[in-house]
Amino acid sequence: MSLKSSVKVKKVAPIEMAVTLDTKRIELSRARIMARAWSETITETRRTSQAALFARAAMETFAADIVPGFALSGPFVAMRGRLDATARQLAQSIGQEAKALPLLEGCHFLTSLYTALLPRRERSALGAFYTPPALTHRLLDLAGEGGLDWSSARVLDPASGGGAFLLEAATRMRRALDGSEPALILAQLGTRLSGFELDPHAAGLSQAALEVLLSDLSAASGRKVPVFVKVCDTLEETPAAQFDLVVGNPPYGRVTLTAAQRSRYARGLYGHANLYGVFTDIALRWARPGGMIAYLTPTSVLGGQYYTALRRLLAAEAPPVAIDFVHARRGVFEDVLQETLLALYRKGGERQRFQVHYLNVDNEREARLTKNGRVSLPNDAGAPWLAPREPAHVGLIKAAEGMPAHLSDWGYGVSTGPLVWNRFKSQLRGRAARGLHPLIWAEAVTADGRFIFRAEKKNHAPYFKTEAGDGWLVVDQSCVLVQRTTAKEQLRRLIAAELPQSFIDAHDGVVIENHLNMVRAIGKPKVTPAAVAAVLNSDVLDQIFRCISGSVAVSAFELESIPLPPLSAMAPIERLIAKGATRAAIEKVLCGLYGLKA
Repeated sequence: MSLKSSVKVKKVAPIEMAVTLDTKRIELSRARIMARAWSETITETRRTSQAALFARAAMETFAADIVPGFALSGPFVAMRGRLDATARQLAQSIGQEAKALPLLEGCHFLTSLYTALLPRRERSALGAFYTPPALTHRLLDLAGEGGLDWSSARVLDPASGGGAFLLEAATRMRRALDGSEPALILAQLGTRLSGFELDPHAAGLSQAALEVLLSDLSAASGRKVPVFVKVCDTLEETPAAQFDLVVGNPPYGRVTLTAAQRSRYARGLYGHANLYGVFTDIALRWARPGGMIAYLTPTSVLGGQYYTALRRLLAAEAPPVAIDFVHARRGVFEDVLQETLLALYRKGGERQRFQVHYLNVDNEREARLTKNGRVSLPNDAGAPWLAPREPAHVGLIKAAEGMPAHLSDWGYGVSTGPLVWNRFKSQLRGRAARGLHPLIWAEAVTADGRFIFRAEKKNHAPYFKTEAGDGWLVVDQSCVLVQRTTAKEQLRRLIAAELPQSFIDAHDGVVIENHLNMVRAIGKPKVTPAAVAAVLNSDVLDQIFRCISGSVAVSAFELESIPLPPLSAMAPIERLIAKGATRAAIEKVLCGLYGLKA
């Protein structure tokens, strides 16, 4: 592909212009792929610096005609090393071709280029992932719908990365001040727009992009573009509750905090610290009373156990105003496997029903919004927040909120299968023999809810030899097995089967691998294991679970949080199971309990 060709015409009709832009975007996407392929040929120790040099060369070429004499400042000045001739030519070609895009889009493309070229490990460690413009626009739209006044608002992105949100916020602030003197607009933006960023290369690029975007105001006023981005560790900054909006795509993933940091952010932590939780706590500290927090968020925050304390903190200090569930076509997000949502919170707001939308992202720039109903937070805000993943779920959630029971009320608890097989490789056996126990893998639970003893996948041996001290691995009581990993694309998220007592007794106990959950009786159960399995395998419970879970994991915490019918309502289901009724017959009864049509 040649990056040097361009279409030069004096006048282009609107439709032709759209075609030209789309062609240019395709060329640039291909060029980004080429650049990424180049970066993967570089040793990991040099790859970060080479990624920064590449992005610098592209940005300086892009800015050359817009800002005469433009040169990147800040962290890039002291950089060592250089690009080879081929890489430099590719970077300059990308910068040249990006000039055909609208200015804001071109700036956004080039700042995201650095992130795309980073080693995968470093992207994960920094939580540095590309934010498509469609999501940037929509998240700031949410803030506007919440009442933000762009002509006066103070805005902070505490993890500003390539500056996607800073660029868009600057554009909206400028638009709101249209007609004012250029010097006044620059002064206003310099006072009211701020970003913090740990990575100096990302900070330098985003500052450069803002200088390019606002270069006409600088030229007209004779004043320099203010410095918007501060290179710092946000976790160590002393907060001042002065911002009307704290916005961004904060990093997420486990992080090891210092003792002082863990103490400082303890109110939002539960178990392992997650960067997203810490940055949400930080946002609460920087937002003024009545101010808003608008974050791009993993959906696991709504139901995951590690976010229990954070949910309580948000409900107490900044209840949600609106949530957009993001449904994106494959390829829109680079390297991000989690489901995503956009959330708007108001600091000091009243805890009330919040609005739910669905954002269908067709490509990096375009998305379609569907408005749905409102839902409430649970009485215990640390419990999973039931939120409809699709319009039909609103009525189901309303019915589920009235269900008083959980697995514990039925006499059950949930734990993970105890065997981590790769720690006991030497004890796996391929054939039955005296003293061996059947090893139960996830494939033993079939998609249609049956237990079939089998070990058909690679490395899955069917038997296990216990040794001295291994008694804790042996299960000797019937339970309901539930697969621990399922994806939203699967027909079912909840896949369960009863492990019969007869099978256990015939083999003097079994060993269960840790990709299965065990729903086990605590004392004398009040519902039979067969009934528990039937309910968990129902379409009704599967849809409720989808309104809780935000990841591929089917966790014990989430299973124990599912709202279930009271014991008094289970008698008809027990009778149907005893008679060998069909799954459809059981589903009909459950639908009636949840107010749905079978």
